[in-house]
Amino acid sequence: MFKKGIRAKSPRNLLFIFEILALFLLFAYEGEKIDRLTLSTGIGLVIIIYLSNYILSKISYGDNYIFLIVTMLISIGVVMIYRIDSSLGIKQLIWISMGIFLFFLTYFVLKYIRGWKNWIYIYIIASYILFFITFVFGSRKGGAINWVSFGGIAFQPAEITKLLAIFILASYYSDTSRWKGIKYSDYYLMGIIYSFILLLFLQRDLGTSLVFYGIFIMIQFIYEEDRRLVLYNIGLFAIGGILGYTLFDHVKIRFQSWLNPWKYIERQGYQITQSLFAIAEGGFFGRGLGLGYPDFIPVVYTDFIFSAICEEMGVFTGIGIIMLFMILVYRGFKIAISQENLFYKILALGISILFGIQSFIILGGVLKMIPLTGLTLPFISYGGSSMLSSFIALGVLQICSEEIKVKEELDEQRD
Repeated sequence: MFKKGIRAKSPRNLLFIFEILALFLLFAYEGEKIDRLTLSTGIGLVIIIYLSNYILSKISYGDNYIFLIVTMLISIGVVMIYRIDSSLGIKQLIWISMGIFLFFLTYFVLKYIRGWKNWIYIYIIASYILFFITFVFGSRKGGAINWVSFGGIAFQPAEITKLLAIFILASYYSDTSRWKGIKYSDYYLMGIIYSFILLLFLQRDLGTSLVFYGIFIMIQFIYEEDRRLVLYNIGLFAIGGILGYTLFDHVKIRFQSWLNPWKYIERQGYQITQSLFAIAEGGFFGRGLGLGYPDFIPVVYTDFIFSAICEEMGVFTGIGIIMLFMILVYRGFKIAISQENLFYKILALGISILFGIQSFIILGGVLKMIPLTGLTLPFISYGGSSMLSSFIALGVLQICSEEIKVKEELDEQRD
């Protein structure tokens, strides 16, 4: 699959031109208000992205295109965030720099430390500790208790728990012979994952609980030999949805505002209706950077940044973002299919599903295809936790693609 290696020089140069153009647009928008900090930070970002792509092409034999795709997404996101709020734009640049650092750190840690599939108990304990920290020290934002602050730095523990859940599933299904000796081990796994979903539900973090469920049901559908468990999960999902709608007011409000947001336009439906207005106003080519009204949408720089991009950069740019996510997920699936090491295969599959489901849930909510759940758009929305965890996940996917290359080289040497 990657026999001839990935040559990312040409797309990297195109990305460099794209970055320069984006920087030029920002300067044209700000005009005389551009200060030295903004100028130096913008140029610094272009250099960091170009150099990180260059370094990756030198040290990794894996699929370097996934990093290129991501750097295009973060470029579009940071331009829009800076346009909405320049102070948040500067902070986002810092998060991106830290994310790229964590990407390389994850890459080297996974490359040189072995035995990851044997540490399932550590992943489970770490997940419950993160939930405990959230309940004890967490604060409520946007109706959900999912933020924890230490020393002035706020983060969402659930962003890390998502990755731990993928490691748990990969550890379990890559070594089923180890668990067959334990009676009802499949049910224990289900119980652990459902306890995560229940805890997220109690935190009112509906979007993340949907992501957990989506990852679990898809991996279970592929690797679970007992097909009854898959049917049980689908049934439990339906029952959980009905109970959630019946027992929890916030679920009912989101569902009703999805069915008819115009009826609740002054309150619950205000955000989604403003989002639809913004997308419609943008048309195919957009109103132009700085000529829209993204401030009309509450928390536009996180959940609804896609609407702001469509308003000012056009629906064609929105379609481009969707296509970039589709290509990213496609390449992730391709890595998983080509991978023969079952642990890395499931890891690649889980992370690809994570990117696919999370982007679908938020894009579907913004476009009124499904109820809103309050998630960030990976690599585009403003947010430190989301950006850092997404880059860590990308680092895992990168090492999964590299394992294929190593295997192919060994095969060639044997031939």
